[in-house]
Amino acid sequence: MKPVRAVPSKPADLRTPDETDSLSRLLGAGIARNHFGEHLAIRNWFSTPEFAEPSPVTLELLTKLPTSIRGRNKRQIQDSQTALGNPEKWLFLDTETTGLAGGTGTYAFLVGLAWWDSGGLQVEQLFLRDFSEEHSLLHELASRVAERPVLVTFNGKTFDWPLLENRFIMTRKIKVPQLAAHLDLLHPARALWKLRLGSVRLVDLERKVLDAERLGLHRYGDVASALIPQYYFDFLRGGAPDPLAGVVKHNQMDLRGLAALFVKINSLLDERGALDGADSLDLFGLSRFLERRGERERAQATCVKALDAGLPAEFRKQARREMALMAKRSGEAEKAEVLWQELARDPKEGSEACEQLAIYYERQGKDLQRALEFAQLGLMKLERLGWASRDPIWHARKMRRQEKLMCRVERLRHRINRSDAATTAPLLAKPATAGSGVR
Repeated sequence: MKPVRAVPSKPADLRTPDETDSLSRLLGAGIARNHFGEHLAIRNWFSTPEFAEPSPVTLELLTKLPTSIRGRNKRQIQDSQTALGNPEKWLFLDTETTGLAGGTGTYAFLVGLAWWDSGGLQVEQLFLRDFSEEHSLLHELASRVAERPVLVTFNGKTFDWPLLENRFIMTRKIKVPQLAAHLDLLHPARALWKLRLGSVRLVDLERKVLDAERLGLHRYGDVASALIPQYYFDFLRGGAPDPLAGVVKHNQMDLRGLAALFVKINSLLDERGALDGADSLDLFGLSRFLERRGERERAQATCVKALDAGLPAEFRKQARREMALMAKRSGEAEKAEVLWQELARDPKEGSEACEQLAIYYERQGKDLQRALEFAQLGLMKLERLGWASRDPIWHARKMRRQEKLMCRVERLRHRINRSDAATTAPLLAKPATAGSGVR
């Protein structure tokens, strides 16, 4: 069911700015007032991105509820699950601050909020004309979070929300709002698209993953994030307010892009989602994400699709390796053996595949001689690699594998020799029977 327009329990009274209030009129803002004072509020509704019903599968993959809320009681877990499943309780959030590093001296001078409303997106931006208005802004933010306690952000768990929590604490008057859940879309976005894009900044995702043109996400003349704090400080010192209109537009685009990003992730993670036509690297990223979440069957199928879609050569070996590992973990030893055989043919590397084949033939295949051959082949491949790499981590891994293979070779030789000795040992003479002794 689509969220409909909900009337806040205590809506802020908005006053139209007078003719002399150039900043408010420039931003298209009203003046909100509460018992702490005033701040500006900019409200707009957009038909795009359109509302998308969150898939239960998507929410399970994004939140991992049993571990993410460990320590809560049963009622709190149930309340969190209920809130997550109700998109009317969701609140998209993005801030613009006086510094990009955080810290106690950093203020969030613009707090952008958005929520699903009538099939589209309602956007509300709270703005400080001066630091003295912070209590008023935080009071309004607290009421919004109380209404919609499921936060959706992009790097918000690391930056935006900890910063706001700190500002609430420093007021000593406004209690930190309690979240039912927090979905940070940076981490799934990084897993899904970093292989193809390298950078997973929201603006890059809009251009290369989301349908920015259809959604109306136009970033022409966008403000660089690094310049935003300086624009605000210039305004506080009496400078022209004009650059702040670009900052508000930038924040608005971030909120709309964030909502569109969830819709895209929701379509990919939903098990009913169509993956036809998806980029091979995106499919491979999705496969790795699913495998880390324990969805091995889906991960394997998606990895096969990535290979069939023409995964670039530099990733094909990695994809087959991960398919072999997934098959091994799923107990499909014979399937894993076929994949390891293919990887073992790599003339430059293949030592890991040889090690895995040695394990397979020793434990499942019960062929000690063949296990020994693969263990020795793995050692030969490691020796051929030499020490060309300057990466100390690579050297440490090589040494560990070499030591393990040497131990395996020694053990296998010992087992083979012991088995041969038992096979070729002379038969013991039959014991003398009663009455047949020598007189």
